[in-house]
Amino acid sequence: MSLAEQIEKDVIAAMKAKDPVKVSTLRMLKSALGNYLIQAKKDKAEDPEVLGIITKQAKQRRESVESFEKAGRKDLADKEKAELVILESYLPKQMTDDELRAVVQKAIVWSDAKSPADMGKLMKVLMPAVQGKADGKRVQEVVKTLLK
Repeated sequence: MSLAEQIEKDVIAAMKAKDPVKVSTLRMLKSALGNYLIQAKKDKAEDPEVLGIITKQAKQRRESVESFEKAGRKDLADKEKAELVILESYLPKQMTDDELRAVVQKAIVWSDAKSPADMGKLMKVLMPAVQGKADGKRVQEVVKTLLK
């Protein structure tokens, strides 16, 4: 079963369970997926594309939590955190810092990156390997420290 089909089934299950947070979160996710399909002029999204959309939605929630906490809006931050937990349940397990560092080191050797100026070609090699498993900001920090 594809990830998109799983999300569809989970929306129905959440509606039957009367879980309003999960229903609204998954509906927003389905909407984002629908918008992607329209832009890409496709009928169906593959799992890597769906993972990319979920990752993007999760990143938006993290940024919103940060903004709401700075503004002292705990109620809105809590709502975003609840949505983030639901979205993260569809993402692969996140890499530990040691696992991420090992993958970055392999990519540095493979791409022959020597300095921060080579960061672009390194990221092209690296991002497909870590997509969905590590936040882009974390990857960038590790790359910067290892390319110094």
